[in-house]
Amino acid sequence: MVQFKPIFLGEKEPPYRRVVDAQKCLRLSGKHNDLEQVGRDTYHHTLFEMLGNWSFGDYYKREAIAWAWELLTREWRLPKDKLWATVHTTDDEAASLWTRVTDLAADRVLRFESENFWEMGETGPRGPCSEIHMDRGPDACDMRDVPGHVCAVNGGCARFIELWNLVFIQYNREADGSLKELPSKHVDTGMGLERITAVLQGVGSNYDTDLFRPIIAATESLAGRRYGADPTADVSFRVIADHARAVAVMIADDVLPSNEGRGYVLRRILRRAARHGKMLGLDRPFLTDLVRPVVEILGGAYPELRGRQSFVAEVIRGEESRFAETLDKGLALLEGEIAKLPAHGVLPGRVAFRLYDTFGFPLDLTEDILRAQDLTVDREGFARMMGEQRARGREAKRFTSQSASTDERRSRFVGERVGRWESVVTHVTQGGEDRPGGVREGEEAEVVTEETPFYGESGGQVGDVGTIETERGDTLEVVETLRPSADLVVHRVRVVRGVLAPGDRVRLQIDEARRDAIRLNHSATHLLHGVLRQRLGGHVRQAGSLVAPDRLRFDFNHIAGIGPEELDAIEDEVNARIRANVECTSTEMPFDEAMTLGALAFFGDKYGDRVRVLRMGDFSLELCGGTHVQRTGDIGLFKLRGEAGVAAGVRRIEAVTGGGALDWVQAREQRLRQIGETLRASDEEAVERLERLLAQQRELERKLEKLQRGLAGAQSGDLAAHARTVDGIRVLATRVENLDDKALRELADRLKEKLAPSVIALGTSDGTKVTLVAAVSKDLVKRYHAGNLLKQIAPLVGGGGGGRPDFAQAGGKDPTRLDDALAQVYKIIG
Repeated sequence: MVQFKPIFLGEKEPPYRRVVDAQKCLRLSGKHNDLEQVGRDTYHHTLFEMLGNWSFGDYYKREAIAWAWELLTREWRLPKDKLWATVHTTDDEAASLWTRVTDLAADRVLRFESENFWEMGETGPRGPCSEIHMDRGPDACDMRDVPGHVCAVNGGCARFIELWNLVFIQYNREADGSLKELPSKHVDTGMGLERITAVLQGVGSNYDTDLFRPIIAATESLAGRRYGADPTADVSFRVIADHARAVAVMIADDVLPSNEGRGYVLRRILRRAARHGKMLGLDRPFLTDLVRPVVEILGGAYPELRGRQSFVAEVIRGEESRFAETLDKGLALLEGEIAKLPAHGVLPGRVAFRLYDTFGFPLDLTEDILRAQDLTVDREGFARMMGEQRARGREAKRFTSQSASTDERRSRFVGERVGRWESVVTHVTQGGEDRPGGVREGEEAEVVTEETPFYGESGGQVGDVGTIETERGDTLEVVETLRPSADLVVHRVRVVRGVLAPGDRVRLQIDEARRDAIRLNHSATHLLHGVLRQRLGGHVRQAGSLVAPDRLRFDFNHIAGIGPEELDAIEDEVNARIRANVECTSTEMPFDEAMTLGALAFFGDKYGDRVRVLRMGDFSLELCGGTHVQRTGDIGLFKLRGEAGVAAGVRRIEAVTGGGALDWVQAREQRLRQIGETLRASDEEAVERLERLLAQQRELERKLEKLQRGLAGAQSGDLAAHARTVDGIRVLATRVENLDDKALRELADRLKEKLAPSVIALGTSDGTKVTLVAAVSKDLVKRYHAGNLLKQIAPLVGGGGGGRPDFAQAGGKDPTRLDDALAQVYKIIG
């Protein structure tokens, strides 16, 4: 609905006057949130398909009501005596039309207040609505056990269900709360496909339709249990079927699991489904096996599901596997805490927070588990601990609310093409306190001017540095520029010479060479973003960035590492777009207009009423307030420096551009020349020469290892003769020479078997460090522990270590005490 607000308000002409659609809808959070009901009843869902018809200033109430009745009763042949209509208490027109344009009896047209008035938000378009309900008979009531319950339209039970909502958009709610008639009247109707399918297929539950039954059948096969045999298990079957659809559709529409925004909504329901699988006895990740039936059901209408089936399955597999690692431990903790609670008790917020923070339990998952046992959670305590964690994670800025309210401060950024400007100082603060008398040489402060050419750090781009000078010749170095709010730029300065006070007229000069380098990197970031979305998929979305003068860093949502060939292709494509040398333009416009143009904006980002839209030819259109080149060719060269994972589902690319990229290439060429000179080979022959040397080294290492094994074998016979008998077992503790760690371990194992029952301790030194190993034959591990033995003697050589009962290894720094340490073994065993 929201995207049509300009049409409703008469600010924009609609491309069509009449529209019919089928739309994927999610009800997972916010005002319209059915999550608690999903699975517990048979008609609420997280994902449903909304069927609708729209009139943008064309037909109105008469036609909408007549056509709805015609479809339901003539085309679909629903029994008229089972249908009811509701209207708003003040909507006499709609009430009259129901009895005039249909054959619905007047006593079946009911009036309601809030239930029959649709609103977009606190302000904006709205209007009365008329709903069509169906009586499914007394057997459909799911509240028969509730004392005093009476079945009725809007009575709360499943007997009377809403089939269709006809919304008549005729008002606009002004900021003062008043209602104003819209220039034109509009219609938006909505009917849930799942509910009407259940009615038309003659089943009592949405989950018994062919929209859900194949998913439930697949779950039955996986769990080895039958749907309908156990009411408690049936809830889990329904939750899994519902959530499997929602998860698949969200991922196919480029939503990936994360800890914020829509990514966290996805994570919540995926983990909720995983927990219900656990309740059905599914101890391994299983949701990926449900992707196939979901795609078979929905893929015909939504082909993106078929095209991305393997991708959807891969994302689900990774997320479910990660949660499986902590699910059992989290459930064990929760069960232990529940056991301590009295009837109708409240789980402490700290426990819920630990489940969230340590074991990945979304709060609503914890609440879902508690609700089944008539328990609740201390939400305020949870929120308090969440707030404390966020506060700890925020990097404190000196220019914060401790200083005077930023509402009193304004500073206009004069533009990205301006490097020098004159203005007047309006505020000087130090440590959060106003300094009306100014600051002097050697002091540091925060300075605000009426206007500034300095770009304040925002959107991942670092702030400018430069100088501020007064007409008197006072000089200040700008070491950092911040942007605490959209209309405030703060210069952090150090007074190099003289003084500065509010009211001083100043010249502001940025470091233009540094700004230009930043400009190249920021512009390349947009090209990189577009190429990543083109090559990896539309799910790619910026998850963080750093745009500095010497490099760029771009974090983005993607589930797997990117191979070398793909990275080369990405780099090639970015450079191709640079060579295209297309014009880059930055235009300020209303946010709604930018969205109409198709500018890329992301869920969770915050935008004002007016935004800057950056266009790079026909391949990049994004909201961005940073500084950019005039043509892509200005970037010169783009070089990828590396790609790695930084968090679950988040990858990072680092790159350089322009002169920085050229410096990087030249430095690598220099290193290649140095390698060639060291190998006495040309650049072209260096790799082949190095491979031959490495092959020779591996062969020498193999021969050395063979020699050491032979040496160890030869020594074992001599050493065995020095073993002592202590309390009926053979003990050998001695120094050996010229063996590496591997040979030392093999010698210990050989002696252990040769002298069994035995305890062996061997030590060797290269003159600077000590290596100790201990081995205990199997028949003695209950009496002697090799790891504990080394823990007692390793400190004598200035080291430590440990290991298993039958074998252990330790190190040390004092070779002069090696013999003393080995002698101690006989005393310990004795």
